[in-house]
Amino acid sequence: MRAGWPMNGLYAITPDGATEAACFEKVSIALDAGLGALQYRDKSGIWADRLRLARKLGELCRAARVPLIINDDLALAIESGADGVHLGRDEMHLLETAASTSPRLLVGVSCYNDLARAREAITRGADYIAFGSLYPSRTKPAAIRCEPAVLRAARAELAVPIVAIGGITPENGHAVIEAGADYLAAISSVFDAGDIARAVHRYAELFA
Repeated sequence: MRAGWPMNGLYAITPDGATEAACFEKVSIALDAGLGALQYRDKSGIWADRLRLARKLGELCRAARVPLIINDDLALAIESGADGVHLGRDEMHLLETAASTSPRLLVGVSCYNDLARAREAITRGADYIAFGSLYPSRTKPAAIRCEPAVLRAARAELAVPIVAIGGITPENGHAVIEAGADYLAAISSVFDAGDIARAVHRYAELFA
Protein backbone atom coordinates (compact mmCIF):
# COMPACT_ATOMS: atom_id res chain seq x y z
CA MET A 1 0.00 0.00 0.00
CA ARG A 2 1.74 3.20 1.15
CA ALA A 3 4.43 4.18 3.61
CA GLY A 4 3.31 3.53 7.17
CA TRP A 5 0.63 1.01 6.16
CA PRO A 6 0.92 -2.79 6.25
CA MET A 7 2.55 -4.33 3.18
CA ASN A 8 0.36 -7.43 3.35
CA GLY A 9 -2.19 -9.15 5.54
CA LEU A 10 -5.92 -9.57 5.99
CA TYR A 11 -8.13 -7.25 3.93
CA ALA A 12 -11.44 -7.41 5.77
CA ILE A 13 -14.70 -6.30 4.16
CA THR A 14 -17.58 -5.18 6.35
CA PRO A 15 -20.59 -7.53 6.45
CA ASP A 16 -23.83 -6.72 4.64
CA GLY A 17 -26.87 -6.13 6.78
CA ALA A 18 -25.13 -5.40 10.07
CA THR A 19 -26.46 -2.54 12.18
CA GLU A 20 -24.20 0.47 12.64
CA ALA A 21 -23.49 -0.50 16.25
CA ALA A 22 -22.74 -4.12 15.36
CA CYS A 23 -20.49 -3.16 12.45
CA PHE A 24 -18.58 -0.68 14.60
CA GLU A 25 -18.10 -3.26 17.37
CA LYS A 26 -16.99 -6.03 15.02
CA VAL A 27 -14.55 -3.75 13.19
CA SER A 28 -13.10 -2.49 16.48
CA ILE A 29 -12.32 -6.06 17.55
CA ALA A 30 -10.81 -6.94 14.17
CA LEU A 31 -8.62 -3.83 14.06
CA ASP A 32 -7.32 -4.49 17.55
CA ALA A 33 -6.45 -8.03 16.42
CA GLY A 34 -4.36 -6.80 13.48
CA LEU A 35 -6.03 -6.15 10.12
CA GLY A 36 -3.97 -5.10 7.14
CA ALA A 37 -6.80 -3.11 5.50
CA LEU A 38 -10.54 -2.53 5.88
CA GLN A 39 -13.11 -2.04 3.14
CA TYR A 40 -16.48 -0.51 4.03
CA ARG A 41 -19.14 -2.07 1.80
CA ASP A 42 -22.81 -1.09 2.05
CA LYS A 43 -24.91 -0.88 -1.10
CA SER A 44 -28.28 -0.57 0.60
CA GLY A 45 -28.04 2.07 3.31
CA ILE A 46 -29.21 5.67 3.39
CA TRP A 47 -26.48 8.14 2.37
CA ALA A 48 -26.41 10.03 5.68
CA ASP A 49 -26.17 6.79 7.66
CA ARG A 50 -23.42 5.45 5.42
CA LEU A 51 -21.50 8.69 5.69
CA ARG A 52 -21.75 8.72 9.48
CA LEU A 53 -20.51 5.14 9.78
CA ALA A 54 -17.75 5.67 7.22
CA ARG A 55 -16.43 8.58 9.26
CA LYS A 56 -16.56 6.55 12.47
CA LEU A 57 -14.75 3.66 10.83
CA GLY A 58 -12.19 6.11 9.48
CA GLU A 59 -11.40 7.29 13.00
CA LEU A 60 -10.87 3.70 14.12
CA CYS A 61 -8.68 2.91 11.13
CA ARG A 62 -6.51 6.00 11.53
CA ALA A 63 -5.87 5.12 15.16
CA ALA A 64 -4.82 1.63 14.07
CA ARG A 65 -2.78 2.94 11.08
CA VAL A 66 -4.84 0.80 8.73
CA PRO A 67 -6.28 2.14 5.43
CA LEU A 68 -10.06 2.47 5.13
CA ILE A 69 -11.27 1.76 1.60
CA ILE A 70 -14.81 2.57 0.44
CA ASN A 71 -16.44 0.09 -1.91
CA ASP A 72 -17.82 1.39 -5.22
CA ASP A 73 -18.64 4.92 -4.05
CA LEU A 74 -16.17 7.65 -4.96
CA ALA A 75 -18.34 10.43 -3.54
CA LEU A 76 -18.61 8.68 -0.19
CA ALA A 77 -14.87 8.07 -0.10
CA ILE A 78 -14.16 11.76 -0.69
CA GLU A 79 -16.82 13.10 1.67
CA SER A 80 -15.96 10.75 4.52
CA GLY A 81 -12.22 11.37 4.33
CA ALA A 82 -11.47 7.71 3.69
CA ASP A 83 -8.04 6.63 2.53
CA GLY A 84 -9.21 5.00 -0.66
CA VAL A 85 -11.90 3.68 -2.94
CA HIS A 86 -12.38 0.28 -4.54
CA LEU A 87 -13.86 0.28 -8.04
CA GLY A 88 -15.80 -2.65 -9.48
CA ARG A 89 -16.99 -3.86 -12.85
CA ASP A 90 -18.74 -0.67 -13.95
CA GLU A 91 -16.56 1.97 -12.29
CA MET A 92 -13.36 1.92 -14.37
CA HIS A 93 -14.37 5.26 -15.89
CA LEU A 94 -13.88 6.82 -12.43
CA LEU A 95 -10.30 5.62 -12.07
CA GLU A 96 -8.54 8.76 -13.27
CA THR A 97 -10.85 10.98 -11.20
CA ALA A 98 -10.22 8.91 -8.09
CA ALA A 99 -6.48 8.90 -8.66
CA SER A 100 -6.38 12.70 -9.03
CA THR A 101 -8.26 13.62 -5.85
CA SER A 102 -6.60 15.82 -3.26
CA PRO A 103 -5.55 14.39 -0.89
CA ARG A 104 -5.00 11.53 -3.29
CA LEU A 105 -7.12 8.45 -2.71
CA LEU A 106 -5.68 4.97 -2.74
CA VAL A 107 -7.45 3.28 -5.66
CA GLY A 108 -8.14 -0.43 -6.04
CA VAL A 109 -9.82 -2.17 -8.95
CA SER A 110 -11.60 -5.52 -9.20
CA CYS A 111 -10.07 -7.49 -12.06
CA TYR A 112 -11.89 -10.84 -11.58
CA ASN A 113 -9.82 -13.28 -13.70
CA ASP A 114 -8.70 -10.72 -16.27
CA LEU A 115 -5.00 -9.88 -16.44
CA ALA A 116 -5.56 -7.42 -19.30
CA ARG A 117 -7.99 -5.45 -17.12
CA ALA A 118 -5.36 -5.35 -14.39
CA ARG A 119 -2.76 -3.99 -16.79
CA GLU A 120 -5.16 -1.29 -17.96
CA ALA A 121 -6.12 -0.37 -14.39
CA ILE A 122 -2.50 0.10 -13.38
CA THR A 123 -1.78 2.18 -16.48
CA ARG A 124 -4.71 4.42 -15.53
CA GLY A 125 -3.57 4.91 -11.94
CA ALA A 126 -4.67 1.94 -9.81
CA ASP A 127 -2.61 1.40 -6.64
CA TYR A 128 -3.67 -2.21 -6.16
CA ILE A 129 -5.68 -4.83 -7.99
CA ALA A 130 -8.02 -7.58 -6.82
CA PHE A 131 -8.61 -11.00 -8.35
CA GLY A 132 -11.31 -13.52 -7.57
CA SER A 133 -13.31 -15.47 -6.76
CA LEU A 134 -10.52 -17.95 -5.92
CA TYR A 135 -12.94 -20.40 -4.30
CA PRO A 136 -16.73 -20.74 -4.09
CA SER A 137 -18.06 -17.79 -2.09
CA ARG A 138 -21.06 -17.68 0.23
CA THR A 139 -21.27 -13.90 -0.26
CA LYS A 140 -21.23 -14.06 -4.08
CA PRO A 141 -22.04 -17.64 -5.15
CA ALA A 142 -22.29 -16.66 -8.83
CA ALA A 143 -18.97 -14.76 -8.90
CA ILE A 144 -16.50 -15.27 -11.74
CA ARG A 145 -13.89 -17.86 -10.78
CA CYS A 146 -10.19 -17.02 -10.93
CA GLU A 147 -7.56 -19.75 -11.10
CA PRO A 148 -4.35 -19.47 -9.04
CA ALA A 149 -2.42 -19.36 -12.32
CA VAL A 150 -3.81 -15.86 -12.88
CA LEU A 151 -2.33 -14.72 -9.57
CA ARG A 152 1.02 -16.27 -10.45
CA ALA A 153 1.07 -14.50 -13.82
CA ALA A 154 0.09 -11.19 -12.22
CA ARG A 155 2.75 -11.53 -9.53
CA ALA A 156 5.42 -12.18 -12.15
CA GLU A 157 4.44 -9.18 -14.26
CA LEU A 158 2.83 -6.48 -12.12
CA ALA A 159 4.45 -4.29 -9.47
CA VAL A 160 1.40 -3.31 -7.38
CA PRO A 161 -0.10 -5.17 -4.40
CA ILE A 162 -2.50 -8.00 -5.24
CA VAL A 163 -5.67 -8.70 -3.24
CA ALA A 164 -7.27 -12.13 -3.58
CA ILE A 165 -10.94 -12.58 -2.75
CA GLY A 166 -13.64 -15.21 -2.77
CA GLY A 167 -14.06 -18.14 -0.40
CA ILE A 168 -10.64 -17.63 1.19
CA THR A 169 -10.22 -19.08 4.69
CA PRO A 170 -7.33 -19.67 7.07
CA GLU A 171 -7.33 -23.25 5.79
CA ASN A 172 -6.80 -22.43 2.10
CA GLY A 173 -5.20 -18.99 2.38
CA HIS A 174 -1.59 -20.18 2.41
CA ALA A 175 -1.92 -21.56 -1.13
CA VAL A 176 -3.31 -18.22 -2.29
CA ILE A 177 -0.37 -16.35 -0.75
CA GLU A 178 2.05 -18.77 -2.42
CA ALA A 179 0.33 -18.05 -5.75
CA GLY A 180 1.11 -14.34 -5.35
CA ALA A 181 -1.46 -12.57 -3.17
CA ASP A 182 -0.28 -9.81 -0.83
CA TYR A 183 -3.67 -9.48 0.87
CA LEU A 184 -6.41 -12.02 1.55
CA ALA A 185 -9.89 -10.52 1.47
CA ALA A 186 -12.54 -11.99 3.75
CA ILE A 187 -16.00 -11.17 5.05
CA SER A 188 -17.95 -13.97 6.71
CA SER A 189 -14.94 -15.97 7.88
CA VAL A 190 -13.99 -12.94 9.99
CA PHE A 191 -17.14 -11.06 10.92
CA ASP A 192 -19.41 -14.09 11.31
CA ALA A 193 -16.85 -15.92 13.45
CA GLY A 194 -17.71 -16.60 17.07
CA ASP A 195 -14.31 -15.21 18.01
CA ILE A 196 -13.40 -12.39 15.60
CA ALA A 197 -10.00 -11.75 17.16
CA ARG A 198 -9.03 -15.40 16.83
CA ALA A 199 -10.16 -15.43 13.21
CA VAL A 200 -7.94 -12.42 12.45
CA HIS A 201 -5.02 -14.03 14.25
CA ARG A 202 -5.40 -17.19 12.17
CA TYR A 203 -5.08 -15.16 8.98
CA ALA A 204 -2.11 -13.26 10.40
CA GLU A 205 -0.35 -16.56 11.06
CA LEU A 206 -0.41 -17.26 7.32
CA PHE A 207 1.80 -14.21 6.71
CA ALA A 208 4.20 -14.82 9.60
